[in-house]
Amino acid sequence: MKNFILLSFLVLQSVLVFAQEQPRVSQLFNFDWKFRAGDLKEAQLVTYDDDNWRVLDLPHDFQIEQTWDESAGGARGFKAMGTGWYRKHFKANPAWMGKRILLDFEGIMLVGDVWVNGRKVGSTDYGYLGFETDITDLLKYDEDNVVAVWASTGKKDGSRWYTGGGLFRDVHLVIKNPIAIARHGVFVSTPKITEQRAEVSVQVELEGIRNKSLDIEINARILAPDGKTVAGTRGKAPQKSKLQTVEVSLPIVTVDSPELWSCEAPNLYTAEVSLVQDGKVIDCMTETFGIRTLEFSPDFGFKLNGKKLFLKGISNHHDLGAVGVAAFDRAIERQFQLMKRFGYNHIRSSHNPYSESFLKLADKYGILVVDELIDKWSDNSYWGGRVPFTQLWYQMIPEWIKRDRNHPSVILWSLGNELQMREDLAGFPTGDWGVTTYRIFDVLVKRYDKTRKTTVAMFPARAGAIGKNEPEFNTKVYPPELATVTEVSSFNYRYLNYAQYLEKCPHMTVYQSEATTNELAAPFFGMDYDKMVGLAYWGAIEYWGESNGWPKKGWNFSFFNHCLEPYPQAYLIKSAFCEEPLVHIGVMDNGKEAIEWNDIMVGSLSLASHWNWATGSIQNLYTYTNADEVELLVNGKSMGIRKNDRTDITRRNIIYWENIPYGKGGKIIAVARNNGKEVARHRLETTGKATALKMVVENPEDWKADGMDLQYVKVYAVDNKGRVVPDTKDEVTFKVSGAARLIAVDNGDHFTDELFTENTKKLHKGFIMAILRSDRSGGEVVITASSKGLKDAVKKLVTK
Repeated sequence: MKNFILLSFLVLQSVLVFAQEQPRVSQLFNFDWKFRAGDLKEAQLVTYDDDNWRVLDLPHDFQIEQTWDESAGGARGFKAMGTGWYRKHFKANPAWMGKRILLDFEGIMLVGDVWVNGRKVGSTDYGYLGFETDITDLLKYDEDNVVAVWASTGKKDGSRWYTGGGLFRDVHLVIKNPIAIARHGVFVSTPKITEQRAEVSVQVELEGIRNKSLDIEINARILAPDGKTVAGTRGKAPQKSKLQTVEVSLPIVTVDSPELWSCEAPNLYTAEVSLVQDGKVIDCMTETFGIRTLEFSPDFGFKLNGKKLFLKGISNHHDLGAVGVAAFDRAIERQFQLMKRFGYNHIRSSHNPYSESFLKLADKYGILVVDELIDKWSDNSYWGGRVPFTQLWYQMIPEWIKRDRNHPSVILWSLGNELQMREDLAGFPTGDWGVTTYRIFDVLVKRYDKTRKTTVAMFPARAGAIGKNEPEFNTKVYPPELATVTEVSSFNYRYLNYAQYLEKCPHMTVYQSEATTNELAAPFFGMDYDKMVGLAYWGAIEYWGESNGWPKKGWNFSFFNHCLEPYPQAYLIKSAFCEEPLVHIGVMDNGKEAIEWNDIMVGSLSLASHWNWATGSIQNLYTYTNADEVELLVNGKSMGIRKNDRTDITRRNIIYWENIPYGKGGKIIAVARNNGKEVARHRLETTGKATALKMVVENPEDWKADGMDLQYVKVYAVDNKGRVVPDTKDEVTFKVSGAARLIAVDNGDHFTDELFTENTKKLHKGFIMAILRSDRSGGEVVITASSKGLKDAVKKLVTK
């Protein structure tokens, strides 16, 4: 009866909240900025003339728009280092008087400074994390206010991958009362879970009450995934606290028959938290969370909700293809949808925190995240900040953990990457390869979240930083010192040595934080599935930067190109990750490439999934399958039946076919069988000459007219039977009219010198793609793709 009365009270209070004036407003501040590239003088001043500046909306990556420059070097994507200025004029609402007004920047790449009405109000030296700044006392209510932002990509050696530049994530204007919930101030955890009930703990951090005696009630109600209220709790703010902010833990409540969050059923609950003073709601916030359990152990690796789960993942940098690092929700979402289709359940955020929207979408799609703070623990090498890292870490860790801790997708905190290369990369000079530094960092992580374990992704060296070319490498097979003390032992590559590592240190729980795509499915099949955590394939999606030579613009030893089109090898990994029967043909194309990287070989074999070759030629090819056997037929003639050798991890699910006659073309079919029964097939046909363009819209029914949503439109050159003609290289021109605009055109070519900002580009392998951004008002959009000698493709779409 007591719980029912409390619940009824909270429901009534919630109704009253919405009937009153909103006590907190978080307003998206992304629109109508002005931008100019270059290191301008006095651009922070209110009187600066920006009339001729380019008008744009955020998020924005100014570096991806720059000309490709061979002299800039491949590490950062052949883009020169540079700076850019952003300015925004806005009116202050008189209703804001008496409130606190904050600007919340989710990130400025790579370093940046902010001015409001000519006064400097904030800075960042690690643009992957956000900050807020109070501008209350600087606002003018009788004239324009001006926000000015200087953003810099930093020094060339401040990163070893493509960072992008500018206001690449969302900006919000926050209006709230002086007494309020602090930044990232709601923390929801689930300390005990059974099938019958789950305990839910809500902690609220308050600000504005220091040295005050105020009667403030803190209320929280818990909403189930269907929106119904299922629990409620409340507490009181402390009196005369001497702390700037104070954390209040509310009484734990229980949720009956909890709907657990999992990869297959990512159920999300909501906590609505409000502060009440004198019967009036003075602040409120909502946080989504999931009810789920995490367990790591050397006995079983990883369990989610008590069930063994093996991580099948990707470890990539943060760019999103043609839009650069601009963190558009739709660009992230299509990546997750692709991962789910190909059997992936996991991503490691290498080597920095990704955007807040990335984690929200991971929650939605059931993608497990190893959330990583930084690359090295160095003040010099690979550090781009103007302030040394060892003077900032204690600010970075709380912002990172408090921002991300409510996300059920986050299962592990990774504090760094590949530290055991040189002693100066491993943090404080304590002479123990970063062990002491890790323990210090771990204490601070646990201060803000005790529900997850921590790790560090280790370079594939031995203890003592013994490298591949040293004679002790094959005789002293000991794991790096730091990996023996982290709560989860993460290793980049070297899966063949894990058993030897465990002989020396059997207490380790092993995770392969980077696996090489060059070894295809072997790193997956070569792990102890029952006792290890899982793996993440390095660079499984092409990214900018870390190129091994001009004109390649980045890393392309991948399973998917940067447009997210799959290479044939992607289907091999799918055959390993998924139980659904599969077979796929990959024909050898233009040889292979291999280089040494981090003491291991990386590279790729060029394969194609088409049957357009020179008349009379002989082809070598692979069939990828998880079935028992494959029969290959060319123009109806059997080339034989070959077994899937599951005893050899380097050949498992891979069948090689030599000297297959192409003849004059026709068709080739791979038929996969289990116990003699067909379970899957893949067919390729020789096409005719290209006659038309075919347009495929990815998300036509749900394109939001919010000024932020993207639409990806794929265009293919096809013959008169609608089949893609892969050798078509003609130019395509896009025209867009109506309630959207064209922001990028891409063809998936990692070697091109063309920019993405033009509306004309050549087809690559018969493919090109347009990216459209919606306006803020709904309406019809017409997109036309045209190419000389080919029939146009036209689509009419609607934004809502």
